[in-house]
Amino acid sequence: MLWIVVALVAGAVAYGVWVFNRLVHDRNQVAQAFADIDVQLKRRFDLVPRLVEVVRAYAAYERATLEAVVALRDRARQAAEQESPKGLHAERLAAETRLGGALARLVLLQENYPQLKADANFRDLAAKLVEVEDHLQYARRFYNGAVKQYVTRLQRFPDLVVARLFGFRPAAFFETGDRDALPVRL
Repeated sequence: MLWIVVALVAGAVAYGVWVFNRLVHDRNQVAQAFADIDVQLKRRFDLVPRLVEVVRAYAAYERATLEAVVALRDRARQAAEQESPKGLHAERLAAETRLGGALARLVLLQENYPQLKADANFRDLAAKLVEVEDHLQYARRFYNGAVKQYVTRLQRFPDLVVARLFGFRPAAFFETGDRDALPVRL
């Protein structure tokens, strides 16, 4: 009888270790996926000042759009600086999503300013921005898939018992709307 109890306890401990290791793996996959997104966000972040300067030279009347892009870039930088390494990233992801929408509006200014569209520097920067946004879209899909798997495990029984016992917290999805995509292919 004693050996049956010992076997049940050993089985429960082994299962708990297996669940814990699976949750750690999923959490690390989310962190790696976010690091991939972070690389693309930094590439986009570096393009913003150059793009704003080129547009400013041609579109003096679009001051509000330019100021919005600069302000959103600053907010995204502040959110990146304030997040902890194990943070949920929700505030930063929201700031980056708003910046993406503003950049899309900035690129669309070429429709109102044909001389801007003809500028080789603008075309090059816009093409790089579209490339970065494409890479960001792929990284976002992978990240959201990893977050979905991780959050699902955190919510399933008996995984949720182990997750709560060891303080696993859900990660934020990187959501974006259709308006944030760069529709213009140059």
